[in-house]
Amino acid sequence: MTENTPENVDALDWATKRGMGALAEKMGMEFVEFTLERCVATMPVEGNTQPVGLMHGGAYVVLGESLGSMAANLHAGPGRLAVGVDINATHTRSATSGVVTGVCTPVHLGKTIAVHEIVVTDDHGRRCSTIRITNHIRRIGQPRGAETGR
Repeated sequence: MTENTPENVDALDWATKRGMGALAEKMGMEFVEFTLERCVATMPVEGNTQPVGLMHGGAYVVLGESLGSMAANLHAGPGRLAVGVDINATHTRSATSGVVTGVCTPVHLGKTIAVHEIVVTDDHGRRCSTIRITNHIRRIGQPRGAETGR
């Protein structure tokens, strides 16, 4: 492998070496699987709860954004950077113990926009949250708005 492109890189190794960042590490996130088609990470419920013991909705969103942004950056490839421009989440169940799992799949992978859906489930496979993130992809060092002439 002479070039670090999405087609010829061991994506799980790339993601593990890059890491998800300090916040994700504090929350206990761990990669399980990482490819252009599917990224999976887990996060413990313990330590990521509201005062009443339910998984914090913001924790679901951090898991989703971490997975979606990492997936978009893998897609972007070397010399390019994916940055989040929109995220939304619908929480449908509250985990109270164990581990939640986020599965990230692409909705759209374009030259300047990547959209991913992340489904977060509890230990019983029940959907707890559905997150959609849109990332803008640009060249590293490109002035803001340069791609549109603004």
